[in-house]
Amino acid sequence: MPEALATAGHKVYGSMGQTKSRDAAVAEQMAAFSHEHRVELSALELDVQSQDSVDAAVAQVLAEAGRIDVLIHNAGHTVFGPAEAFKPEQYAELYDVNVLSTQRVNRAVLPHMRHQRQGLLVWISSSSSAGGTPPYLAPYFAAKAAMDSIAVQYARELSRWGIETSIIVPGAFTSGTNHFAHSGRPADAGRAAEYEEGPYQGFAEQVQKAFAAIVPPDADAGLVADAGRDRGSSQLRERQALGGQPGRGRATRPACKLASGASDRNGSALR
Repeated sequence: MPEALATAGHKVYGSMGQTKSRDAAVAEQMAAFSHEHRVELSALELDVQSQDSVDAAVAQVLAEAGRIDVLIHNAGHTVFGPAEAFKPEQYAELYDVNVLSTQRVNRAVLPHMRHQRQGLLVWISSSSSAGGTPPYLAPYFAAKAAMDSIAVQYARELSRWGIETSIIVPGAFTSGTNHFAHSGRPADAGRAAEYEEGPYQGFAEQVQKAFAAIVPPDADAGLVADAGRDRGSSQLRERQALGGQPGRGRATRPACKLASGASDRNGSALR
């Protein structure tokens, strides 16, 4: 998604947890892309599980760019296995990454957007929030449903500040992302084994095959990036057309966009 936004002419910061160690390869790829295509795309160190890290990253963006026009909530991680086999701490960890992270970033960015009386929040949700969910993904689906609900409430509470909301609800993608390759597993291996050795023997493999079968062969996760790019670009054009109306900014240059969760620590998967 960061590359698509930058190619569209925006100044983009793609966040990741550790730009100099674990996520160094992704940061280097961003730098190379920026240089090759002559776009404004920068890797930003931001750990969505730390309010101090979030605050420091947002302060850096504001110092360098002077404003944040669009915030994209893309951080996420998934797990796979019987719901019972996940320990409560795993549910809490997933909720922290997929849900509480958005609150940390919002609390850092929204005061700025409210002050400038304009902005756009883009939430990458999941079609699972509308039902029809396959088994063995309970912790992930629960977290995505919570994030989706929070996004709806934020939309109602921010509109009078001139801050708009878009909730992108993609379908299933089993390729083109790191979502399933890097998914977590139940911590209680013994409990998971009871399912595998009981009436649900081979069920995990059946779920994965069935899940892959429902995904059209031409399904492209890049379409999610395109949707985020198009929504952000259209919002900027609308603001330019509105010019100097009360409560609206005179946005006459490319937007500055912060994409939260651009590396795999908190999910490079576009959902």
